[in-house]
Amino acid sequence: MSPLIINSIYLLLTLALLFSFIRLAKGPSLPDRVVALELITAIVTGIVGVHAIDSGVTAYLDIAIVLALTAFLGAIGFARFLERGGPRDD
Repeated sequence: MSPLIINSIYLLLTLALLFSFIRLAKGPSLPDRVVALELITAIVTGIVGVHAIDSGVTAYLDIAIVLALTAFLGAIGFARFLERGGPRDD
């Protein structure tokens, strides 16, 4: 791929990451923050994938897969937490 396309992809992913961090900091509720955190991990996975394509090192794809699976397990854990009643004020 041409360097112009790769650099524009990095720029767009970085902007998306910035907006996700803003939502993570501002998010009015806990589920909003968790969704923003999931989005951040998806964007970082995309950045690692683009870097793997750019550099030609396929080992980075393994890192992207592990990161995506870890984020998925975190989402499942949060869903179970909310299913059982969420935070309590006891």
